[in-house]
Amino acid sequence: MTRSSGVAILKDLSIGFYKIPLPVVLSDSTHGEIKAFELVTIRARDADGAEGTGYTYTVGRNGGAIADILGREITEIAREMEADDTEQLWHKVWWALHYGGRGGPAVLALSALDIALWDLKARRASMPLWRLLGGFDRRVPCYAGGIDLDLPLDGLLKQTDDNLAKGFRAIKMKVGRPSLASDVARVKAMRGHLGDEFPLMADANMKWTVEEAIRAARALQPFDLTWLEEPTIPDDVAGHARILQAGGVPIAAGENLRSLWEFKPYIAGGALSYAEPDVTNCGGVTSFMKIARLAEAFNIPVTSHGAHDITVHLLAACLNRSYLEAHGFGLDRYIEHPLVLEQGMAIAPDRPGHGIAFDWKGLERLGAA
Repeated sequence: MTRSSGVAILKDLSIGFYKIPLPVVLSDSTHGEIKAFELVTIRARDADGAEGTGYTYTVGRNGGAIADILGREITEIAREMEADDTEQLWHKVWWALHYGGRGGPAVLALSALDIALWDLKARRASMPLWRLLGGFDRRVPCYAGGIDLDLPLDGLLKQTDDNLAKGFRAIKMKVGRPSLASDVARVKAMRGHLGDEFPLMADANMKWTVEEAIRAARALQPFDLTWLEEPTIPDDVAGHARILQAGGVPIAAGENLRSLWEFKPYIAGGALSYAEPDVTNCGGVTSFMKIARLAEAFNIPVTSHGAHDITVHLLAACLNRSYLEAHGFGLDRYIEHPLVLEQGMAIAPDRPGHGIAFDWKGLERLGAA
């Protein structure tokens, strides 16, 4: 696709809202049972008819609020603006929604818009997004993110074998069961199943107090975790620093942080080993890349949460990238080109933009949530 005029004026923003049922009920230590996820989409079209697509998601609640903000507020703010001015648009929306937003549904809505604008910009330039963002290496290490806290041990190991058969060469499992001994036994079994030095991560989903997390980290030390993720609530920066210092295990955090400014005290304050933004809730591509660059300045690697089909482009443009998380919440059923894995590496596609083509008719059959 080539540009037919000097500017890309936004003329139409259309919003979609879908509830996608999961084939298997998932669970973790704080969100409980997850039976479906909510997908909120936005298609941004310019005056030339070029289109970019963005999306965000929830694990079952608040999707309606996000869709309403996109349709009622952001559409009014962004229409008739220059689509290529992603920085200007980002700040205009952020500050217009700041007093009643500053996070929560408002920043998820902004994230979806920003993703759509970057997709549109890359498509108009006939470039894959990872190259437009600078381009580093389209082959990105990738792990399978299991949402498996309540799976019996044999089910956990079978899920792992299925992921290995798909080509994954790194695995994340859930911890945060009522009994720490149970967590330890499951991690020990997983380490034995995978063998020494195989990359293994564990995710507590904010379950513990700081002291509980330190105790858990020390108990999990023998199993050589690549990282322990979200050991306590995201509001406690000092607590994360204590866990990292006293627990003896690398810490990943950030999927529940909603802006560059929320990442700053974590990164500058020595509160994490891996920065973990989610492009669909941290403010989109614009914000994700700033977080990654900030982490790079402190010699901290960046990983990701969710939305792997978009994030593979972002990490492919980062010198300090570590692992891409892959779990699609069943989204692969509704896109034309699912993520490609080669020997444990996710391959950023060379299609223009982020390259995601939704099955819109299939999504419409689900009905609006």
